[in-house]
Amino acid sequence: MKIILIGILAISAGTCIAIGAEKPAEFFNETQKTTTLFSFDDVSIPFTENLKLEMRTPERHSDNPVVNRGPEGSVDSWAVQFYGSVLRDHETGKFRMWYAAVSKEERKAASKEKESSRPWRVAYAESDDGVNWTKPKLGLVEALGNKDNNLCLLEPHLGVLNLKVLDEPNDPNPAHRFKLGAHVWTPKSETRRNGTLAPYVSADGYTWKLLGDAEPVKSELPEADTYIPPLHFEPVGGLYKWDELYHLSGQNAISATVPYHGRVSRTFISPDFKNWSQGSAIQAVRAHQHELLGPGKSRIGEQTHEGISVWNRGNVLVGVSGIWHGTPEWKDLTIDLGFVVSNDGTFFREPMKEWTFIQRGEDGAWDQGGLLQAQGFENVGEKTYVYYGGWDPRSWESSPPRGGVGIVTVPRDRFADLVTNEVTKGSGDYQMEETVCSFMTSSLNVEKAATQLFINATGLGKKARLRVELLDHLMKPIQGYSREDAAIVEKNGFQTPLVFGGKPKAEGLPKRVRIKTTFEGEKRTGIRFSALYLR
Repeated sequence: MKIILIGILAISAGTCIAIGAEKPAEFFNETQKTTTLFSFDDVSIPFTENLKLEMRTPERHSDNPVVNRGPEGSVDSWAVQFYGSVLRDHETGKFRMWYAAVSKEERKAASKEKESSRPWRVAYAESDDGVNWTKPKLGLVEALGNKDNNLCLLEPHLGVLNLKVLDEPNDPNPAHRFKLGAHVWTPKSETRRNGTLAPYVSADGYTWKLLGDAEPVKSELPEADTYIPPLHFEPVGGLYKWDELYHLSGQNAISATVPYHGRVSRTFISPDFKNWSQGSAIQAVRAHQHELLGPGKSRIGEQTHEGISVWNRGNVLVGVSGIWHGTPEWKDLTIDLGFVVSNDGTFFREPMKEWTFIQRGEDGAWDQGGLLQAQGFENVGEKTYVYYGGWDPRSWESSPPRGGVGIVTVPRDRFADLVTNEVTKGSGDYQMEETVCSFMTSSLNVEKAATQLFINATGLGKKARLRVELLDHLMKPIQGYSREDAAIVEKNGFQTPLVFGGKPKAEGLPKRVRIKTTFEGEKRTGIRFSALYLR
């Protein structure tokens, strides 16, 4: 597990606040030079005593859908398919979005000409606040008789069904700053085509060039030019960099060392974004998929849909993946979104088994029937925004206009909480008169680092406090950072700094430390711990 341990951040509003209160605060960027230990990450926080995990159900934004299909005659009048990305330029503060767009007119024309890939294009939108979006006229691509549209230019053009974008401003080649993984097609026969990957790069996020030479066939990638094995694989459910390697997450039943039923999440890796491993690793499998249902039943059963979209927090990956509720007929099939986490970049697990993070909308809602995971996660003030798309698989065969972009929110970084669990307290044979409620982290590397620690928690006050102590690798209390010098937290907040014995920074620590946190006070049952941060 790669850990960049520079600070423990707990979500709090600062030190100058009333006990139990929260107020707006300036937040540091947790994704840069920060190690985040989430309450739901049982690798970072493996040791607990009389605590239980409670997941939080996010709220749909009142302005949903924040991006909808365009009017008649627009390039996205038939589809705003948000297998896409939202990135925030932290220099300008602007939010940038890429999605797959199709117009009604071009889709109809391409269908007659049997070129179903051609109308699928990459479109762009932008926002100042992440909620109110505009579709700028980029003037790059002629469509429907003019260039007054928000289409990105892909050279060469390939039909793009699914895409994810990375922004790497420190890439030594400025022309490769932005990287786009595109789910495109390669023709297999007159009646069949396979999904595959096309990697594009860009200096500005508007004009993209394919890495390598290829001459598309009807907007599809020739099999000889495929970057991953020429098998049916639907890539780019997620695209991220971990431990100096690019990871591609997607789905389909490629042969595996252990057989599974239906759709599972897989990853290919690359050192340079152009040359990809020909072997893949299984990322996530739901329990139901260990029962093989046999050939011809790939639509049936509980499965994992379209890979994992990730939020790379430096030392940990937070992910969203499709929960496929398979049925014999398309008219009954639905999709929700689940929540996963990874500490090694390859293998993901559910903090809470079969828990639904975002449930599909009710019939009549814009996101009825099914949801698409997108790679869009941003902390905005006191909220965390998670972007997602809508697609109703029940209407797959009739193919009406589809899509849109929505947002769900949780309080900043509060996806889940550790809370007290006092089931052992009492006078029975197997119960204790008093219980200790605490957790201890794994051993963290803080060599030569002057570390600031912060905590993200609520429910605190004079009678409900957190005692935070630093221990060495062998669990011995570190002098000056434990016992009477422990940090005592009595204030709610998203980034509450921890002070040990009057010291705002932890210095002179051993190479490896553990953090022990104890829930104290007669009202400790109201404490909800969400995250720790080392900065």
